[in-house]
Amino acid sequence: MSEKNVDTMQYRFDGPEQAPVLVMGPSLGATWHMWDRQVPELTKQWRVFRFDLPGHGGAPAHPAGSVGELTARLLATLEGLGVHRFGYAGCALGGAVGIELALRHPERLASLALIAASPRFGTADEFRQRGVIVRTNGLDPMARSAPERWFTGGYAAAQPAITEWAVQMVRTTDPGCYIAACEALASFDVRAGLGSVGVPTLVLVGSEDQVTGPAEARTLVAGIPDARLAVVPGASHLVPVEQPAAVTDLLVRHFSTAWQPGFESATGQTALPAAPLQPVPSVAPAQPAPVAEIAPAAVPPQQGRPDPYDTGLKVRREVLGDAHVDRVLAGTDDFSGDFQELVTRYAWGEVWERPGLDRRTRSCVTLTALVAGGHLDELAVHTRAALRNGLTPVEIKEVLLQAAVYCGLPAANRAFRVAQQVVREETTPQE
Repeated sequence: MSEKNVDTMQYRFDGPEQAPVLVMGPSLGATWHMWDRQVPELTKQWRVFRFDLPGHGGAPAHPAGSVGELTARLLATLEGLGVHRFGYAGCALGGAVGIELALRHPERLASLALIAASPRFGTADEFRQRGVIVRTNGLDPMARSAPERWFTGGYAAAQPAITEWAVQMVRTTDPGCYIAACEALASFDVRAGLGSVGVPTLVLVGSEDQVTGPAEARTLVAGIPDARLAVVPGASHLVPVEQPAAVTDLLVRHFSTAWQPGFESATGQTALPAAPLQPVPSVAPAQPAPVAEIAPAAVPPQQGRPDPYDTGLKVRREVLGDAHVDRVLAGTDDFSGDFQELVTRYAWGEVWERPGLDRRTRSCVTLTALVAGGHLDELAVHTRAALRNGLTPVEIKEVLLQAAVYCGLPAANRAFRVAQQVVREETTPQE
């Protein structure tokens, strides 16, 4: 086990000490035990290193709010153990860490397997909505819905013990770390960078995965130059658990044949010995699919400093949500376009981005100002934003009670009606 250090991960080793190291990264809500049934076969050739995400499986509850931060902690852990080069297999959020490694630290990777992964996991709104639900209701809604996200219906019904294991695994995760991991996935988008992944990559997906399914897998294969696709029949999102034998066989074949030799470098990094090569049948690559890119805004830069428009658009989306911002921008025409640029550049790129107040505090101020001004048409939007920024329904209630004293009871009465409806909609778990 690792020491309880905020900069490192909780981990375990299995397998021969002198074998090349294979790192296994877990999915959000899961622990290293999701790989238990792969370990006996993998340790015949590799020294398997498994780690837990922060707050998962009893790991120290030090939240990490980005995939980059999770990757840095993993590398710090491996560096402290003297592991400089390794193969990597990651599932879902663990797969995002694998892509980050390939893009930012390619010299560390010998080979890569991405399981139930995506260059962008759904939409930012979906994962921030999860955070709102967990902040309000705890992890029980996520735990109860985990089996239907992770397994096919037939498997969940036939394996009640594993289904209950999945529920308890999520339920015992630290809520703050789960919310931070949702934020990490919300901000993860590497679609434009896939062509820079230079390590041999296996992209593996369950045919019935409704979370990150075959379409996302094909996007990865189309974008990564040296990638192969493997679709496992009869499996959903947590495919290493549902179809362990098939996943184990695919991993052994991939890492046995696509383990790049290391090289001498100025840092003294050298290759660990590769596993014995074994023949592997080729897997036909998927047909190329377009990789979406966000075109930069055509806004003239201001003199003397960077234009805050792009930053403003990013902050506006993070606070108000992609769906709301997309609706507003879709309705923009020649008449209203200049106003929307003004709002994005100065309200969101300047004031909301200033370092003097955090976003929670800015949401409190904004809600109060909207009540005072009677701007109830904006109150619903900013109540949702307040929940996304980390305010709980109880805290929003206290803000409105404070506003009732200083802004008037009639204004607060109307505000409570608007906010009550939003809180109900945003914090009710989806069935």
